[in-house]
Amino acid sequence: MVSKNQKTKVLKGSYCLIIANKKEKKIAIGKLGEINFEKGSYVYIGSAMNSLIPRLKRHISNDKKVHWHVDYLLNEKEVSVEDIIFTINTERIECKLAHLISANGKEIAKFGCSDCNCNSHLIYFKEHQDSLNYVKLAYRELAIDYNDLKYLLKKIT
Repeated sequence: MVSKNQKTKVLKGSYCLIIANKKEKKIAIGKLGEINFEKGSYVYIGSAMNSLIPRLKRHISNDKKVHWHVDYLLNEKEVSVEDIIFTINTERIECKLAHLISANGKEIAKFGCSDCNCNSHLIYFKEHQDSLNYVKLAYRELAIDYNDLKYLLKKIT
């Protein structure tokens, strides 16, 4: 939960974007080149150690410059963020989350992990509910409390 003290300072944390891709297609992803994205659900795992809430707002915005691998994906018309599961903390846990979540899904090689040694920070699942369940399971396995998109929207509106 976000406390009153946390609202007045810069929040740090890690997050998982639950992304829906409504149509199979090839998408050019920066230096990674063209990647074939199957129809289904994707989990993108990231962190924001300087500005968590603005980062999450940016990801759900339709008006942004392409900066990260995930921006190329999210700029596609048939792709949308369906949910966000996030935690407020100072520990970088995105690699731990990626490792746990990828055990149950299909990694998209080298996506979103140019600053670490992970295989990927984007995991594919055929079904939305599977992606959501495995994300929540990963947080529980790490014994970390989390919030969701509905909670975030209440805080920013």
